Amino acid sequence: MRGFIVKDNPSVDDIAKAIYTVNRHAKAAPKPQHLYSIKKAAIERLLKEKKAEKIGLHFSNNPKFSNQHSTLLVKVADYYFHLPPTKEDFQNLQHLGSLDQDFRNPRTKMSLSHAKRIIYTYIDWKEPTHSNKQKRFSSYYTPSSLGQMEWPPTKKFYYYHK
Repeated sequence: MRGFIVKDNPSVDDIAKAIYTVNRHAKAAPKPQHLYSIKKAAIERLLKEKKAEKIGLHFSNNPKFSNQHSTLLVKVADYYFHLPPTKEDFQNLQHLGSLDQDFRNPRTKMSLSHAKRIIYTYIDWKEPTHSNKQKRFSSYYTPSSLGQMEWPPTKKFYYYHK
């Protein structure tokens, strides 16, 4: 790996900066699922280790299917992030109302690849192996027979193609 060396135990501040970078990229990514999943895994581990704090609930700025819903506000170092809340969060945390549009997390400059390396190290993430997956073809797939004929042609070939 080129560039920055990732420490075995990155600081909470480095992890917060990495989560911020991943979150910023996920908002513009065409397929953000993986980025959001590693963000969530990192924050959940920080919460479990008591290195992050649940602050309260906010109304979402992006309601799903025109239904207002709430998001969980979590503080990690000097950064704030939103996650989907659990049922327990609704019971135990105060609802803070609408999101403050004037608040911004501190800006940080970190490449996405470096941010991902920090989070992968922290959550001990391993790339899934694809060896046990079988290839799946659509019902319209027809395997090619190119390169399947015997060459040079045998007598059997001439018999069928006269």
